[in-house]
Amino acid sequence: MSPRPRSLPDSEILLAATRVIQRLGPSRLTLADVAREVGLAPATLMQRFGSKRGLLLAVAGQGASGVREQFAAIRARSRSPLRAIQEVARCMAAMAKTPEALANHLAFLEMDLADRDFHRLALAHARQFRAELRSLLDEAIRAGELRPFPSARLADAVQAVIGGSLLNWAVHRNGEAATRILADLETLLRPYRATK
Repeated sequence: MSPRPRSLPDSEILLAATRVIQRLGPSRLTLADVAREVGLAPATLMQRFGSKRGLLLAVAGQGASGVREQFAAIRARSRSPLRAIQEVARCMAAMAKTPEALANHLAFLEMDLADRDFHRLALAHARQFRAELRSLLDEAIRAGELRPFPSARLADAVQAVIGGSLLNWAVHRNGEAATRILADLETLLRPYRATK
């Protein structure tokens, strides 16, 4: 395979790095692995990101900065705010196609918790994710899908259920991750659904 042009956008390289992280985890990933995934020379990645750490920070930064856009895309194709929340859960499940892939993402989370630079990006991502969930819950209340309730507390619970359901699925390994998350989400939200 011939190398791809140097003008390959960083976003494409970071998506490739995310795929490699799913397969290998952040500690086993090398710049050569990512370079192979996109058809570039490892030296090109060194020039653009400085190091493996620089590449991983760029992956984390893209995740933190892309939350609004991801939620906007989900809103655009969802018929209701509650369906949009379900679609968010499906998207989260997509990162756990296998328990091993989830384990590799959790290895990235370990860096997020232990390293100040990674933690700053993880915190920005988590706060924006929660804010977007809260906005969808407020929309669901205004649309009459949910009865009035403090949406900040419910957004925290939805965020916790999505993450916790992924972990439960990986441990128990029953069925699909999306099915597990959606069932747990329905259990959480059912008492708040507006009666018709």
